Amino acid sequence: MILSALLTSVGINLGLCFLFFTLYSILRNQPGNRIVYAPRLIDKEKKSPQTDNFNLERLLPSPGWVRRAWAPSEDELLSTLGLDAVVFMRIFILSLKVFIVGAIIGIFILLPINFLGNQLSYDFSDLPNKSLDSFSISNVDVGSNRLWIHFSAAYIFTAVVCYLLYHEYSYISLKRVSHFYSSKPQPHQYTILVRSIPSSGRSLNEVVESFFQEYHPSTYLSHTVVRRTSKIQELISDAEKMYRRLSHLNSNKDSHKRYKRDGFLGLFGQKVDLLDQYEKRLEDLRDNVRIEQASLAVKEVPAAFVSFKSHFGAAIAQNIQQGVNPTEWVTEQAPEPQDVYWPFFSASFMKRWICKLLVVVASIALTILFLLPVLLVQGLTHLEQLETWFPFLKSILRLKVISQVITGYLPSLILQLFLSFVPPIMILLSSIQGHISLSQIEKSACFKVWWFTVWNIFFANVLSGTALYHVQLIFEPKKIPQVLAEGVPAQASFFIAYVVTSGWTSISSELFRLFPLICSFMSRLFSQDASDELEVPSIPYHSEIPRIMFFGLLGITYFFLAPLILPFLLVYYCLGYIIYRNQLMNVYAPKFETGGKFWPIVHNSIIFSLILMHVIAIGIFGLKKLPLASSLTIPLPILTLLFNDYCRKRFLPIFEAFPTECLVKKDRADQNDPSMTEFYEKLVTAYQDPALMPVQYSRSTEGHSSPLLHSVEV
Repeated sequence: MILSALLTSVGINLGLCFLFFTLYSILRNQPGNRIVYAPRLIDKEKKSPQTDNFNLERLLPSPGWVRRAWAPSEDELLSTLGLDAVVFMRIFILSLKVFIVGAIIGIFILLPINFLGNQLSYDFSDLPNKSLDSFSISNVDVGSNRLWIHFSAAYIFTAVVCYLLYHEYSYISLKRVSHFYSSKPQPHQYTILVRSIPSSGRSLNEVVESFFQEYHPSTYLSHTVVRRTSKIQELISDAEKMYRRLSHLNSNKDSHKRYKRDGFLGLFGQKVDLLDQYEKRLEDLRDNVRIEQASLAVKEVPAAFVSFKSHFGAAIAQNIQQGVNPTEWVTEQAPEPQDVYWPFFSASFMKRWICKLLVVVASIALTILFLLPVLLVQGLTHLEQLETWFPFLKSILRLKVISQVITGYLPSLILQLFLSFVPPIMILLSSIQGHISLSQIEKSACFKVWWFTVWNIFFANVLSGTALYHVQLIFEPKKIPQVLAEGVPAQASFFIAYVVTSGWTSISSELFRLFPLICSFMSRLFSQDASDELEVPSIPYHSEIPRIMFFGLLGITYFFLAPLILPFLLVYYCLGYIIYRNQLMNVYAPKFETGGKFWPIVHNSIIFSLILMHVIAIGIFGLKKLPLASSLTIPLPILTLLFNDYCRKRFLPIFEAFPTECLVKKDRADQNDPSMTEFYEKLVTAYQDPALMPVQYSRSTEGHSSPLLHSVEV
């Protein structure tokens, strides 16, 4: 890719970012769009979206939202959004620190050295047509002593990243402990999940109660046996949809909308009264719910949530083997009540095992199928390949503007469109894998999306370039540095364009929320079944964290190979910091709180990026005929792995379970809390399946205050 093609891509994406920012600053001021741009605030205020009269001032763009997003302190974010949101924002802070240091070294030291090299035979007099490779390490002469500066930069940058990473891990672990001390008592802190409960001819209720009363007499409080409720959950979901339709129909003043033809698409057939039809369906659903709830007494699963009177008592029960047979009375930390993924308990052990196997097969198949758009993208980056595949387009492809758009913008855009389908698929695969909570599903999906992105965006592009014909060398471990050293620098121009296209545009489109805006508009315009209830979205950690960390991998990997990428990454992280602060305060509401447990994924991804940089450095110095530098780089990944091992032993246990010191201190502090009695009373029913709770809906319209589904006692 030539410099002018990159500048074309930068210009297009700057224009899109400016357009998104301008439209957002206008549309967010329209009262009808508050449900799109401020659903969290609407839910917090418990007010319906406003529909004020037209005001000309609302059509003027204003940057005031930037100041409001910047203003709250970290403690304010922690108190309102939780520790997970704070940890998410710390990713941007750490990345900015890392790449500010990297940009100082890379732009002011390494980039001039690369540019002054003579390895590549390019005409350097015409700057717009200069290849981006002339700014990379590929342009440094073979055997040049200037490569020792790159060698020193790799050591210095690794030391800086490890120092910042250690400081951040320490900071977040302390935040996790202090957040635990300051938080109010939570049900999951006193509860464990017990699975594989042995059956001895008695009901599970009796077995669990007798076991824990005998072996945990001083700390045992209560338990809730899990039951299969997947069918009733579907019925309740259908009832909720039917209620919303009925509620909307009653609140509509246009009586003509009550009647609809029962034929195809409502255009043919006899007219029917939708109000009567919906009420009859809702009555049938209510009867089915009653029947299912009454029959659940025998549909028990050999699992139970067991609650204790103290944090320490729950920790002892969780971490000590309960029975002689280790496959029975298996314990683990219970998730928050609202975090429980109830469909999991409807699966048998064999079904869960089969599902895990299918997930592995499906993940491999998805990885293989995704190579097709990767190959398509690589073809777009090389015009000579396109001319070979489509000879009738030669005249068009040789137009300067067309060639610059195709090579500088189109490949990254196509790849991003295909990649947008991956996170939902990974969530689906993780949900059938047997996890007991939504947070575990999201963490599992986050892990899958991260590795999918690394293998299919980074390695697939690298190996489909110059190293494609040497892919067989990967099976020889000694040749891996050489293969990567040949392929990674060759794809520098593509990944620089990828940061600009997929990074800048995707982060600004997150602010604009185009798809929710269109859905809201269409719902208000056409939908007769629009819901009066507001659904506040939660931030998709499983897609956003891997995306942020992948850009971090590109920055770390290309730090000394092609430092030109670093300024574009700094722009991305600055935009992300402001935009996501705004989104967290206005749009997203957390569905669960893990206490910062996503941070180890971030830490591991940075360590992997460093190791990858080191392996490439070993290969690069070897190709550049500097064997001594290549040999002296070998200790670098070893030292990084030792650092990672120390961090795992020093900080990771805090993210897995709180130590005795913290638990006992918290228990002593809670003893003086007068609200603990009330908390214990609520804890007894905290883990009751929502499908077994009394189902009620209250109307918001006048004249309809009685519930459509009456309480059903089980």
